[in-house]
Amino acid sequence: MSFVGSTREHSGVTFHFRLLVLENAVFALFYEGEMKLGTVAFSMPVTGEERVGKSSVLLGGKYLVAARALSERLAVRYGKMSLVSFHSSFPETEAFRIYVKILEDHMKRDHAVPTGDGSR
Repeated sequence: MSFVGSTREHSGVTFHFRLLVLENAVFALFYEGEMKLGTVAFSMPVTGEERVGKSSVLLGGKYLVAARALSERLAVRYGKMSLVSFHSSFPETEAFRIYVKILEDHMKRDHAVPTGDGSR
């Protein structure tokens, strides 16, 4: 069991995405430079006829929307509960766009990841 992930340079700063996939959950870190803990959000995957994800911020007061949105994306993608840490010194919208791009690029490369509905 080990983290996988990606990085991206923007304005002289290295943005990191690290992901650990467990049997029943995924844990992701989004951070700049050295690994840091940031705002922590938890999400449950959407089930049945639900159309809105269930998520909460567990720790932090900055970047609440971005942390929840990334956690919900991962919960949907993997069909598992998701725990995300989001840390940035950039404005929330700018950092969120960068991290979403890193996540999307990672998911494109990771074709064989289950979506939670039994398909691949």
